[in-house]
Amino acid sequence: MCRAERPGNWLMASRFVQIALLVVFVALIAMFFTRMGQMGVEELSYTELVSRIEAGRVSTMNVSRETDTAEGSFVPTRDTEGNETVGRYKANLPPDYSDVIKVAAERGVSVKFVNPSGLAVLFNPTMILWILMLLLPIGLIWFIISRQAQGGGQSQAFNFGKSRARMMNPEKTRITFKDVAGLDEVVDELCEVVDFLKDPAKYQRLGAEIPKGVILLGPPGCGKTLLAKAIAGEANVPFFFISGSDFVEMFVGVGAARVRDLFEQAKRRAPCLVFIDELDAVGRLRGTGIGGGHDEREQTLNQLLVEMDGFEPNSGVILLAATNRPDVLDPALLRPGRFDRRVVVDAPDVKGREEILKIHIKNKPIASSVDIKLLAQRMPGFSGADLRNVANEAALLAARKGLDKLTMAELDEAIERVVAGPERRSRVISEEEKKIIAHHELGHAVVAYRLPGADPVYKISVLPRGLALGYTLQFPEQDFFLISRTKLLDRICVLLGGRASEELVFKEITTGANNDLERSTEIAREMVTRFGMSDKLGPLTFGSKHQSIFLGKALAEDRNYSEEIASLIDEEVQRIVRESYKKARSIVEGNRKHLHRISEVLVERETLDRKEFERLMRELDESEGPEESTKDGTGFLSQQANDSLEMDLSGSGA
Repeated sequence: MCRAERPGNWLMASRFVQIALLVVFVALIAMFFTRMGQMGVEELSYTELVSRIEAGRVSTMNVSRETDTAEGSFVPTRDTEGNETVGRYKANLPPDYSDVIKVAAERGVSVKFVNPSGLAVLFNPTMILWILMLLLPIGLIWFIISRQAQGGGQSQAFNFGKSRARMMNPEKTRITFKDVAGLDEVVDELCEVVDFLKDPAKYQRLGAEIPKGVILLGPPGCGKTLLAKAIAGEANVPFFFISGSDFVEMFVGVGAARVRDLFEQAKRRAPCLVFIDELDAVGRLRGTGIGGGHDEREQTLNQLLVEMDGFEPNSGVILLAATNRPDVLDPALLRPGRFDRRVVVDAPDVKGREEILKIHIKNKPIASSVDIKLLAQRMPGFSGADLRNVANEAALLAARKGLDKLTMAELDEAIERVVAGPERRSRVISEEEKKIIAHHELGHAVVAYRLPGADPVYKISVLPRGLALGYTLQFPEQDFFLISRTKLLDRICVLLGGRASEELVFKEITTGANNDLERSTEIAREMVTRFGMSDKLGPLTFGSKHQSIFLGKALAEDRNYSEEIASLIDEEVQRIVRESYKKARSIVEGNRKHLHRISEVLVERETLDRKEFERLMRELDESEGPEESTKDGTGFLSQQANDSLEMDLSGSGA
């Protein structure tokens, strides 16, 4: 919401610029002529003037009684080439200069007394220059003050302490709670706040008090800012919104002044709502970082704490805030009385994703074959922003193809673009490398197909996409909030299946598995150090991590264990990865024929979806016969062998 400049301000600014340029131009001209007039004029002291007169070197002298100065010319001289030159001089005279006049008359100097008029003194180039240089800053100050008086905008000078918060017009806000899907509980919490503002008597007769503050916590893209916009559209009260970074400036004290100004405006319009987006920009824990407790950000936070719950009452002003870094916020900011409610806005579940997709495609023509529920199942962990991006990418793809409606093909392609990036068909890959990539991706797929705890394979492709030369997409059939040890071990096996396939078929390994190795090692280490899934080390956690709760980025880790424990952790991680690789290699070796047959189809078609892959696997299993497909050593392990291997993985032996 931008504040437009008024035409009068622009006209005034243009006139001032023209006048300023004219003044500068005249000053430069005056300076030029002043310098030109002073070229060749020798400045003499009184003593030097007298000595030159006595030496007979002065020809004329014009004395000004107003300024007590003398100007004139020297006696003509000739240079080495015979050319005659006449030098000029200028000197200041004392108040009583009768002696020098007498000496000049005795030496035959032509003495004249001049009385310059007032206009001549006024229009002296030097005087003009000084007047113009004085008028220029005065005009600049006058222009700034006049703009300030006319409200020329909060970004102008002398407005550092003014709040940058903007008030949203409810009539222009088209977003309401009907546009928010998949967050029913969150909407109920916020609806109560809006309802309190509309009908406070309903709650006050029961002794209830309105919450002073509500903070929205959650990962990026899950709808925190959207909820704030919906509140602005629902509430019939003034709504201020500002970013946390708008408070902090390079000048000390500006942030605190802006906080005071914001709450003064809010109190004048109470009851009202104030929304601060990205609160962590100003609300970080005090006393940390360079500057200690004396930096500008901490002074701003102190003022915010006072305004939210200080000595002065702050009734009628409800503060809303959003952040994805609650772990770095100051505890004083989060206590009851300031932020009474903490509302977690997390990634939607499958039902929420389905509702969000319906909202984002309701204004797009879709084919009758589009299954919204199936699409929602294929996007676990997607945020609302991701789902909106998928719908938009699908519309762009349909427009690129010249279609009138969105089909499942465009929506599936959009999911892959969001997950792995756009296709890169222009990248030239040799047939040999394509075979290696096909076997690598099928190694993942075959291991995932044989392990009951692995997620189903959604698509296999040898087409480069993003930074990957090929990819195998797996999506769970339902959302999981708890992951068992068996699932984690199966996940490691699937990651290592690509490398096992390369080594088994080509007797060589490549760099294509670098990301698989990194992720499998990370899972194994998390199992040992965080989840207590090692019988050798017991149900303990090792290392205190200070990380973002929602962003998942470890910023630092305190090592609170000995070198001996560190060695045991490394041994357990190596054991889990080694045994998982052995299991993956066993599965791949037992499905060698499946790899060869399906890889030929994959190289030819470049992409296989779930139905095609599972059909090929079933056909090859049936061609082997029931006895061949279930005996040990084929990769389709018997339950007894599988249980035995699980016991080895969780045991203390390597």
